[in-house]
Amino acid sequence: MKRSTFLILSIAGVYGAVLHAAAWSVNNFLMTGPKAYLTYSSSVAAGAHSGMEECKFQFGWERWNCPESALQLSTHNRLRSATRETSFVHAISSAGVMYTLTRNCSLGDFESCGCDDSRNGRVGGRGWVWGGCSDNVEFGERVSKLFVDALETGHDTRALINLHNNEAGRLAVKATMKRACKCHGVSGSCSVQTCWLQLAEFREIGNYLKIKYDQAHKLEMDKRRMRAGNSADSRGATAETFHHVHPTELVFLEDSPDYCTRNASLGHHGTEGRECLQTGKNLSQWEKRSCRRLCTECGLRVEERRTEVVASCNCKFHWCCTVRCEQCRQLVAKHFCARRDAAAAAPPNHIKRRNKGHKR
Repeated sequence: MKRSTFLILSIAGVYGAVLHAAAWSVNNFLMTGPKAYLTYSSSVAAGAHSGMEECKFQFGWERWNCPESALQLSTHNRLRSATRETSFVHAISSAGVMYTLTRNCSLGDFESCGCDDSRNGRVGGRGWVWGGCSDNVEFGERVSKLFVDALETGHDTRALINLHNNEAGRLAVKATMKRACKCHGVSGSCSVQTCWLQLAEFREIGNYLKIKYDQAHKLEMDKRRMRAGNSADSRGATAETFHHVHPTELVFLEDSPDYCTRNASLGHHGTEGRECLQTGKNLSQWEKRSCRRLCTECGLRVEERRTEVVASCNCKFHWCCTVRCEQCRQLVAKHFCARRDAAAAAPPNHIKRRNKGHKR
């Protein structure tokens, strides 16, 4: 379905409004991207928003939980930290932009692109050939790079780290693609299959990058050579460091701060007031330990609060064709991190507030 430029810009305005609260909007891209690519603005904004929503999901029960201020770390004129967390923000937002552009391209939303049929008709493997409508990741990669990488105007080590992590996010989209096939043959014999590549669910990309985050590499720079500023010696030190890093790996430069405590200047809210999980069905071990990680190890206590929840219940199907439900009220216990009494405000000696890299 084709969209007019007016409609696209209107939608872009909506996404800009959604992201405005996070001090980040599509305007960042519109100011840096080529005017010819204004037609992609709504997809770029939607993709970046999807990336940050996935970031919040992946870090929902950790000390650093991808707050709205994390979006500020993706722009060149904001706080220029280069922590492990920043590496994930760059990767997931870059992946989100590429993912949305690719999907919209395959759906025919843009006049300039469509399915990737460049390999159609070729033998792909034993018993199958390329065909169908492969998602056009090359297009998504090319356009997302024009927009996202244009935000990074610096020439220092942090800029190179940000660009590297942007690329790692785009490579994650490619690495998680799946092959889908359709059988052909007499009486469903499936003697030959036609196959194409399609995007994985974005959650899979988030899971993939979360593993990369846990395995992220801290770059050890030669400080003596780096002090040379913009000289050839400084650039050589930086190039040598990146030479040993695989393009798919996330990298960072600085250790993470203490996310237990509030730091307004850095945009960290601390863990006081955060909800944690103690009971519930199908909880992972990581979720079950969230109260210890967010509260106890941060010198806070776990406070139980009971809240009334209203939900539909006793639903019945009536012919034809409605479903009628009752409204049931239920008291639910939730747990939050709360400050200790004044006498016990300081964390006990046996509590270690470790925050080395990925101990969030």
